[in-house]
Amino acid sequence: MKIVDDKNAIKSINVKKKYSPMYFFMGILVGIFILSFTIGRYPISVGMLFKIFLSKVFPIAKTWPDAIETIVFQVRFPRIIAAVLVGASLSVSGAVYQGMFKNPLVSPDVLGVSAGAAFGAALGIFLSFSAIGIQMSAFVFGIAGVALVYLISLKIKDDPLIGLVIIGVLIGSIFTSFTSLIKYLADTQDKLPAITFWLMGSLSNVISRDLNKVFVPITLSVIPLYILRWKLNILSLNEDEAKTLGLDIGKIRIIVIICSTLMTAASISISGVIGWIGLVIPHLGRMIVGPDYRILLPTTILLGSSYLLLIDDMARALTTVEIPIGILTSLIGAPFFIFLLLKKKRS
Repeated sequence: MKIVDDKNAIKSINVKKKYSPMYFFMGILVGIFILSFTIGRYPISVGMLFKIFLSKVFPIAKTWPDAIETIVFQVRFPRIIAAVLVGASLSVSGAVYQGMFKNPLVSPDVLGVSAGAAFGAALGIFLSFSAIGIQMSAFVFGIAGVALVYLISLKIKDDPLIGLVIIGVLIGSIFTSFTSLIKYLADTQDKLPAITFWLMGSLSNVISRDLNKVFVPITLSVIPLYILRWKLNILSLNEDEAKTLGLDIGKIRIIVIICSTLMTAASISISGVIGWIGLVIPHLGRMIVGPDYRILLPTTILLGSSYLLLIDDMARALTTVEIPIGILTSLIGAPFFIFLLLKKKRS
């Protein structure tokens, strides 16, 4: 009886050790979340920030101007929540795609969703759509691009995974060509700068209404992947081994593709094209907690949210003119990925 109790105690300790980094990263996310409200052209102290939030629940005497409250709730709050959602969705998409394709170089745009969304947004700007119209155009074309890739890949019977990647690259190239054509035809004084800025990625124009449009698709996509995260471990095995364990490979792949496409397209529709997050963050998560998706997926969510939130803070605080997020993620992500490759080679 004592031996059984000892085994259970050891097992409990091992589980706590595995999940302990998650609590640490959760604390980091909360810290960056609070810090993000204080950063900007109009600095806000942490004490005043807590008073502003508490005043919505408790009768606290108002000692701050209305403008500060407007900045907190209508400007910074939507942007901060958007950074958390976009960072989490891109990171999770990259993690599950890397496992499904068994390729560490895969990112969320491998099936053409980013190229399709970029074309949709460029087309919306070129045709003078409203802000909502541009976002909807990006979302629809992002999904349409992946649907086209998947339907064409069904004709490839030899290796469906390789077929998906190849067709994804080709369809993405076609959408990129159409985007370049629109940029060539666009008005250089007005529409071309708007298209270029959107393609570099930014959260500067996010408002509360945008959150209402992306919260549902992102949440409905993350939940199934989180529930099925233990099956993602089996999916990353050899296909014959996965089938031996009773896993319906085709059904799981479809779920992964649909969920990843929905949340990536929704994210890109409000943030523009932001690269490297879905490629680098899953690798960082594996370095810290290992490849087990039961722990890797929630860790990736926390890391991705914290990373993009921190990058967005840098984008609006480093200079007087806001830097597009895509530039910063490339400047930081590319050298970090080189470091990962060199470290792996030394190992």
